Amino acid sequence: MPEIIELDHDFCMLVGALSIYQIIRIATMFDTYMFTRISTGNETKMKGIRIFLKKHDLSVDNDVEFFVVAYSGTSIIGCGGIASNILKSIAITPELQGSGFSLKLMSELTNYAYEMGRFHLFLFTKPSNVKFFRQAGFFKIANAGDKLSLLENSKNGLEKYCNKLKKWKVPGDKIASIVMNANPFTFGHQFLAEKAASECDWLHLFVVKEEGSEFSYHDRFEMIRKGTQHIQNLTLHPGSKYIISRVTFPTYFIKDKGVIDYCHTAVDLQLFRDHIAPYLGITHRYIGTEPQCVVTNNYNQQMQQWLISPLLESPKIEVIEVPRITTNNNPISASTVRGLLIRGDTEHLADYLPKTTIEHLNHHAAREPVAA
Repeated sequence: MPEIIELDHDFCMLVGALSIYQIIRIATMFDTYMFTRISTGNETKMKGIRIFLKKHDLSVDNDVEFFVVAYSGTSIIGCGGIASNILKSIAITPELQGSGFSLKLMSELTNYAYEMGRFHLFLFTKPSNVKFFRQAGFFKIANAGDKLSLLENSKNGLEKYCNKLKKWKVPGDKIASIVMNANPFTFGHQFLAEKAASECDWLHLFVVKEEGSEFSYHDRFEMIRKGTQHIQNLTLHPGSKYIISRVTFPTYFIKDKGVIDYCHTAVDLQLFRDHIAPYLGITHRYIGTEPQCVVTNNYNQQMQQWLISPLLESPKIEVIEVPRITTNNNPISASTVRGLLIRGDTEHLADYLPKTTIEHLNHHAAREPVAA
C-alpha cells in the first residue's frame, strides 16, 4: 500500500499551480521512493550523487563519510550527507521541496547518525532555509549575515554547555582568554599564555577539539597542559563543538574562499562573544601575530571587528595582539616545527619547543627520538 504523507499548506499551494502531468509525476515519486545508505567510498553511486548535487549548485565536502539517498526508480530525488556530527549537502528535487518528503529525508538522515552514536548534530544552511530545518528539530545558534546559519538539534544544547562553564568563573576585572590549536605546542604558545596570565587576573585557555591536525586532540591537549602547568591563574578547558573549526566549515554551497573565511569568523566569534565569554566574565582575548599565514592573519583582523562590534548586544571583548617571538631572527611557529619533523631535522627543535613538548614527542609520537 502506498505510504500516506501529510502535505503542508505551502505544498498544497504549489500543487494548485501545477499541470496534471506534474501532479501525476509528484504522486509517482511519493508512491515509489526508497531510501538507501551509501558510503562515499562507493564511487559508482557517488557519481550520481555528485551530478544530482551539481544541479542544485552544491558539491561534496571531503569530510563527508556517508549519504542517505532517496531514489524514485533509478532517479535521485533527495539526499543528505553525514560528516562526523555535521549534516551536509542536503538537497531535494524542486517538485518535492516544501512537502512532507523533506521531513522524511531529515528523519532518515538523523536516524542514521543516531545509529552511529552521533546524537548531538549540527548543520550549516542558508538563512532562507532556517524555517524548514526548525520544523525538522534544529535550532539556530549563530548567523553570518545573509550568507550562513549554524543550527543544532537541541533547543538548549549551547545553554547547557555554557552553564557547565559557569562553575569555572573566577572574579576579577581583567579575565583573559586564548583559543589554542598548538600543533604542536611551541615556545610561542607558552609565551602567549604566560603574558596573558601575567597581565590579567585569570586566564581561560580553550583547546581546539577538532581533529584534522598532524597531532591528535589528545596529544595537543597534553602538550598544552604540560607546557602551562606552572601558570597558577589558568583554567585549561577541554575542546568543544562550539569552538568552530575551519575543518567543519561548509565549502559545498559557498564557493568563494573569502566568503568562507568571513562566515567562519562571524559564526565562531559570535558564539564566543554572545555565549561563552559572558558565562566566564571574559574581558580580553589574546592572539599572536601571524606573519606567515594569510588566512590566520585575516582571521585576527576580523576578530578585532567582531569582538568589539556595536552590532552585537553582548559586552565588548578587547583583543590583545602579541608580537610573535623569534629564534635566530626566525618567527617561532608550529608550521616551522612540523617542517623540521617531516625533514627529520631534530637538531633545531630545541630552539622552538619547550622541554615538556620534546618529552611528549619522545614518548608519544611515532617518530625518531627528538634531540633535547
